[in-house]
Amino acid sequence: MDDPRVRAWAPACEAVARLLGPYAEVVLHDPVTDRILAVWNPASGRGPGDPSLLGELDALDESARDVFGPYEKLLADGRRLSSVSAVLRDERGEPAAVLCVNLDRTPLEQAAAMLSAFGAPVSPRPEPLFEQDWPERIQQLIGEFLRERGRPVERLTRADRLAVLRRLDEAGVFTVRRAAPLVAGALRVSRSTLYSLLAELREEP
Repeated sequence: MDDPRVRAWAPACEAVARLLGPYAEVVLHDPVTDRILAVWNPASGRGPGDPSLLGELDALDESARDVFGPYEKLLADGRRLSSVSAVLRDERGEPAAVLCVNLDRTPLEQAAAMLSAFGAPVSPRPEPLFEQDWPERIQQLIGEFLRERGRPVERLTRADRLAVLRRLDEAGVFTVRRAAPLVAGALRVSRSTLYSLLAELREEP
């Protein structure tokens, strides 16, 4: 449709449609004739010239300052949309067009469901399978300690390192051959530092 309003606002409508890809329908309405002027990324099956069915603009909340939403809409196929409408005014302040952006929430809901599934509770670990896996046990004990302290391994104080070594020692880690290098690597300290800390730990009353 060769309408000056479409020519004026088409670049902005096209920009929004491109940014949000195929998931956003952008519709420009004529509030006078209550007809659709143009559609970008049509999703609702409507096209230029179809009824807008906007209702009376005078009944809208004036405090919204011509921008309304996001509000929810539902398509016939069950898809849920988040929609925003904006009244576009001419130089006299009269409504010249109404811009509506309808964002399909399906991809967002699918992504949220996938992330929720990943975060769902898992079954207890079969401990008998890991009783002899000392590298795994070392990683688990240190990881639990870091989560309790709420800080990364690089920020552990000397007191923290002594505390985690005490926990490892009580779990019998250092009775296992070649456990010390694994612990030193996990704590990101040298072997000499680790042996110094162990000596200090065992001197404690």
